[in-house]
Amino acid sequence: MVGAVNGYQNPYENFSLSGRTDSGIVRNPGESTEKLPGKKSSPAECETCKNRKYQDGSDEMVSFKSAAHIAPQAAASAVRSHEQEHVSNAYKKAATNNGKVVSATVSLRTSVCPECGRSYVSGGETNTQIKYYNEENPYQQDKKATDAIAYRGMNVDAAC
Repeated sequence: MVGAVNGYQNPYENFSLSGRTDSGIVRNPGESTEKLPGKKSSPAECETCKNRKYQDGSDEMVSFKSAAHIAPQAAASAVRSHEQEHVSNAYKKAATNNGKVVSATVSLRTSVCPECGRSYVSGGETNTQIKYYNEENPYQQDKKATDAIAYRGMNVDAAC
């Protein structure tokens, strides 16, 4: 282990104040300068990770409508937070239209950077199901009438 003292690897070994390492420019400070086999650069020098942007493709009013950069370390929490906005919107929509949210699931996708080999959260998807109660529907009215007949005698207070 080169640069290790008593089994301790110095994290600032390849760091300089000029922003350069032994092999190039530090684009992502605080990341590893070790280049993985078969990769073009280390995570600290990765141009792809530095320029990666996230954008929402839905028709809802949520964050990330215009493309924005998120640091790879913060991508998981930012994407999770963004997807929670979609869940919140589903609950608001259900509440205003006499509905009920039956299920809401959030899935996060991960990918591996082709340039440096770092894994990162590349996006997310929210699926919601809302059940709406339509009081004008004749089938719904018939169901309510049938339920009323069935439930009418179930809770009898027989105080004699």
